[in-house]
Amino acid sequence: MSMLDYVPEWILVHGPAFLIVLPLLMAAITAILPKRQLAWSVAFFVSVICTVTALALALNNLQNGVTVYPMGGWAPPHGISLVIDALSAPVLILIAFMAVVSLVYALPATMAEIEPKKRAAYYAAFLLCMAGLLGMVVTGDAFNVFVFLEVSSISTYVLVAMGAARDRRALSAAYNYLILGSIGATFFVIGIGFLYMETGTLNMADMARILADLDGGSRVAKVAFGFIIVGLGLKLAMFPLHTWLPGAYAYSPTHVTTFLASTATKAALYLLVRFVFTVFNPEYDYVETILTFVLVGLGVFGMIFASLQAIFQTDARRMLAFSSVAQVGYMLLGIGIATVASVGAGYLHLLNHAIIKGGLFLAVGAMWYRFGITRTVNFKGLSKTMPWTMGAFLVSGLSLIGVPFTAGFVSKVQLAQAAAASGAWWAVGVIVLSSILALVYIGRILLDAYFQDPPIVNGAPAVRNEAPLLMLAPMWLLAILSIAIGSNILGLGDLLVETSERAASFVLPGMGD
Repeated sequence: MSMLDYVPEWILVHGPAFLIVLPLLMAAITAILPKRQLAWSVAFFVSVICTVTALALALNNLQNGVTVYPMGGWAPPHGISLVIDALSAPVLILIAFMAVVSLVYALPATMAEIEPKKRAAYYAAFLLCMAGLLGMVVTGDAFNVFVFLEVSSISTYVLVAMGAARDRRALSAAYNYLILGSIGATFFVIGIGFLYMETGTLNMADMARILADLDGGSRVAKVAFGFIIVGLGLKLAMFPLHTWLPGAYAYSPTHVTTFLASTATKAALYLLVRFVFTVFNPEYDYVETILTFVLVGLGVFGMIFASLQAIFQTDARRMLAFSSVAQVGYMLLGIGIATVASVGAGYLHLLNHAIIKGGLFLAVGAMWYRFGITRTVNFKGLSKTMPWTMGAFLVSGLSLIGVPFTAGFVSKVQLAQAAAASGAWWAVGVIVLSSILALVYIGRILLDAYFQDPPIVNGAPAVRNEAPLLMLAPMWLLAILSIAIGSNILGLGDLLVETSERAASFVLPGMGD
């Protein structure tokens, strides 16, 4: 019997719509719940259901191919459609799974970071954010991409601002994010408008067909592509459009930072791949030019300069934020080279980095929870006072660097091999250099934590004070996943590589490496 035989038929039929409708409806209910624990329970329950649904839809896609769900029974291209394919299914699982992981951590974390009267609204905003991200990934309609992009963004601005209870700088970070996010959304929707002007449709599959008939389209299509690249570049924190990200990651609640670092920029990167390879085509001359000189160029600059900025950060959260900008550069490099192998490697790094950076932010948040520290100089001796937390940070940090037998190593090797196969040997050197820079900024924290003595408190060394189990469990789950992927335990590494190659082959059919 197939595993799908155990899945209710209505999940396979209506699952794409259910992934969006359930968190949207439950967000409204969660906002008026009187108790924080009840609000958390609803958010957690919804996230688990969405994860199971996403897994079922991904398995159905693997066995039966692309699923197109016509909303209201109106068939595309005239009606709005939801699409589950090899590119979208893994990202749906990633978003829902990271929601579950971060919510386990959120139960104790929000008690220290969110005012009691705001906690129901906080979880409601989180569900809205998750619904928006899932909608961005599953929709087959270009305008609805913009709608869901705004749903996730507006709720994210609120979530970031709620970090003001811990650090008032969260308000300015949220305002900066709001301004730049609105600019990005404006560029994106203008691009969609130009595409509609050129093709007369909003269905992305229909847009692709018409653009192919027009051999890439006129100047209008070229302008549309430029606007879309800039708009999504702001959303995914592409260097140098990343200035909103360090503040948003550093000062928002830890649960929010973890979820955003693992999903928000990844969903935007997914959209970039979707538009570049399935709406447009890398064989169009203007698309090829943007890929070669903009995405690859800015990706490489981001890998180096963001890593250098991370080295000189004194706040661990800002250091990890700049590191995220550098890691986005790896993904853009893979996308820009535009071969099946390189796009697959970039997609693999998208999935792996979500797990790696999620673990790092969870560990840093637990250190603040216990000792109120975020500055790197205060990490001295933490391996003795918080050994399990620091152990999780160690594993995820080594994975970020790309040490063998970790997830980061797998995706970096895949990307280096793809770059070499395409003749871009210089890119291999950039990948190695960026990894060395990561060794510097992660290594200095590990040296202080493992080879320095704990600080003196009231005349005696700080005593052991480990993070709560509900914080340790999710960070170690992500750390173990990183090792399992890198060591191919239970075939997990091969599974992710095959999934990424399948996604790349889907968007680049008939192309060799």
